[in-house]
Amino acid sequence: MNNIKTRKTETRNFKGRKNFQQQGFKQRNSKKKISSIKDPNILVKKAILKEEIVYSPSRSFNQMPIHEKIKVNLAKKGFSEPTQIQDKTLEYLISGRNLMGIANTGTGKTAAFLIPIIERLLQNSKPFTSLVVVPTRELALQIKEEFISLTKGMGLCAACFIGGTNLGRDIDQLKMRNHIIIGTPGRLLDLAQRKALRLQEISVLVLDEFDRMLDMGFIDDIQKMVQSMHNRRQTMLFSASIDKMQGSIINQMVQNPVEVKVSSGTSTSDQVEQDIIKVPKGSDKFEMLRNLMDDEQFQKVLIFAETKRLVDRVNRKLNQSGIRSDRIHGDKTQNYRNKALEKFKRGNVQVLVATDVAARGIDVSNVTHVINYQLPMSFNSYLHRIGRTGRANNTGKALTFVDETNYL
Repeated sequence: MNNIKTRKTETRNFKGRKNFQQQGFKQRNSKKKISSIKDPNILVKKAILKEEIVYSPSRSFNQMPIHEKIKVNLAKKGFSEPTQIQDKTLEYLISGRNLMGIANTGTGKTAAFLIPIIERLLQNSKPFTSLVVVPTRELALQIKEEFISLTKGMGLCAACFIGGTNLGRDIDQLKMRNHIIIGTPGRLLDLAQRKALRLQEISVLVLDEFDRMLDMGFIDDIQKMVQSMHNRRQTMLFSASIDKMQGSIINQMVQNPVEVKVSSGTSTSDQVEQDIIKVPKGSDKFEMLRNLMDDEQFQKVLIFAETKRLVDRVNRKLNQSGIRSDRIHGDKTQNYRNKALEKFKRGNVQVLVATDVAARGIDVSNVTHVINYQLPMSFNSYLHRIGRTGRANNTGKALTFVDETNYL
């Protein structure tokens, strides 16, 4: 019943929208959402530390065929060697090939597509425009910041368009010269329909976190935009996981791509210890959560819940219990979400409670635990969430609360 009420609230909040899928929602007021994970035992797995998990490139950035200005900015950022996805894709992308890259979050995908785009902008006397489409506001802002840091002193311009910002300012920004445009599907399509964003002028398309965009219901928006890109010359698609059912959709987006796999695209991280917590009928789930938080190992914790209302409630009860917490979901302003993320990154709060909006595209180091307060709706969603921990050769832990009624 709570889920139904929440969806009605979302319907009111987006009143006037012709397509709820532009915001990643589907209108299903008649049925309660049920997880597709039938056997919670698949969420139990021991962490496996491999002795050789660091990729050793055969060349440094200084030895790669990129402009000296890019090398200087990479060095200022403290990067001397490419990651595997960067090393294996550079020449293909500089030459203009279409590419499908399969790699987990945290493997350097952003620089993997930005560096070749910047290199081509510096090489070509005739400027071109690239469009980067991502599922979340946070990821869009992160990519813009990365582009700015990689292009210092080059005179290249980036624009970012996401929901929750001033539409008029966005339209004004599009009247200026932008070498790269970054945004979320709903806002980009809105700008295109207003004829402010000229999709026919886009030369390079990047679809980042493609599997997540499918999960969030953005496929219709993406297909509409792609159909309008009549002068597109190159397409890059990056995803952490690939489902066989997605094959026909991907073939519509990318023709004859080079495929580079850094991960299998199907399994969870070996560096994440995964377990479930059974919740007996009638038990106080929040009290079980609070007891977990008494353990000093729970230093930096991401908690996921399925609805915005439940996120608010869990966050409020954590703070009332003396546990420093903040929250992120679709009803919070972008400014609020940015501040909440910064507090979490800096350690000013111990816990960040979120809906799936935070499952991808947030670069937060040293997350010790990911907790699913409810069984995720899909295994893909679960994969995206636990990818927030166990990064940079560290082990992490993922715990999922499973109600007795869901356990077979």
